Amino acid sequence: MFRVTVTKSFSAAHALKIGGKCEDLHGHNFKVDVTVEGRELAPDGLLIDFRELKRWTVGVLDELDHKFLNELPAFSGDCATSERVARFIFDRVAARMEGHAARLACVTVWESDSARVSYTGEDR
Repeated sequence: MFRVTVTKSFSAAHALKIGGKCEDLHGHNFKVDVTVEGRELAPDGLLIDFRELKRWTVGVLDELDHKFLNELPAFSGDCATSERVARFIFDRVAARMEGHAARLACVTVWESDSARVSYTGEDR
């Protein structure tokens, strides 16, 4: 099994409903890892072109960059947690990959150097 990962980042703010300081508006410089996997390589020897995966990922992150996440339609009525952000990114990148031989395996969202969440889409 081959796995290819790209790492990109975006900056955004959110306010959580979990008690404590995180209930106040605050921001993060989020780091995002997007990983695809597959068993077979294309004739050019690639599972996926890094440039293509980066373009798809940046296209999705542009929807979140420098935004107040709680105000975006994707999170209306929900708290914009990192878990929900990871699922949002996963769903958007997966839609862009439709028809590609590789499959989206995982999206990991880092709030800080010591706190991250991953989503695999396995509940679908």
